[in-house]
Amino acid sequence: MDVYLPIAAVTQDVFVLLALGLCVGFISGIFGVGGGFLLTPLLIFIGVPQAVAVASSANQLVGASLSGVLTHWKRGNVDFKMGSVLSAGGFVGSAAGVALFTLLRRLGQIDLVISLSYVLLLGTLGTLMMIESVGAIVRARQPNARRRRLHQHTWFHGLPFKVRFRRSKLYISALLPLGLGFGIGVLSAILGIGGGFLVVPAMIYVLGMPTSVVPGTSLMQTVFIAASVTVLQALTNQTVDGVLALIMLIGGVIGVQYGARYGAKLRGEYLRVLLALLILAVGAKLLVDLTVPPDSRYSIVVRE
Repeated sequence: MDVYLPIAAVTQDVFVLLALGLCVGFISGIFGVGGGFLLTPLLIFIGVPQAVAVASSANQLVGASLSGVLTHWKRGNVDFKMGSVLSAGGFVGSAAGVALFTLLRRLGQIDLVISLSYVLLLGTLGTLMMIESVGAIVRARQPNARRRRLHQHTWFHGLPFKVRFRRSKLYISALLPLGLGFGIGVLSAILGIGGGFLVVPAMIYVLGMPTSVVPGTSLMQTVFIAASVTVLQALTNQTVDGVLALIMLIGGVIGVQYGARYGAKLRGEYLRVLLALLILAVGAKLLVDLTVPPDSRYSIVVRE
């Protein structure tokens, strides 16, 4: 059954959109990521304009991530204090990101920037996560191997304004999660991501948070940052397609519930391997699309 998307100005099969939302929601619940890193490229693959895919993905992430937060909260796996600090930085970053998005769109370079940014980010992060996760699995199978800490203390652990995050058992500078939230806010505005695929590894390897607390806390910051990006994109660029976001949201809310239950049964290192594989697969697809010659070398676009 086809449905017309008014802002995207394309027609899509409603069941395909529901299936995409369901799958992305399931992945979001397992890994504690917003799912935008997967949803935005998938929408682009099926023909949704890139600018609309970015803005509408951020909108869909709000409901799906909120559903996931509630599931993790019932298990006591959400650090609300850490999530609040991340969200505060994200609000500022999302405003800066939307301003940059608007500028790139006026210059006609937003599509290229989105594709190249995804290839670079996904390829680098996926490779690093795969190397670390496979190493962790190998060490775990060696009975006499010493367990290595997931993060190392470096110069930024000596920064001022230290705050105690009791749920995460951390005493670190608030500047770390604030800066991390700011960066995620910028990327969320430009790429339509909740930032989970970046913030989850950062929480584990940089902040040193326990793996059990990371998914729920990551989804919490995704809710607030994605909501901020959605409002700003709608007011500034009018690229949020409400029909598309609503359909994706229905599938996402259902999928995230099952994903959160399934993810609780998996070990942390295996979760990281699966996430790394997903990231690399999406990045490879985008890279292939960038290298394939277009059907037409020239096109005429009427600009307002």
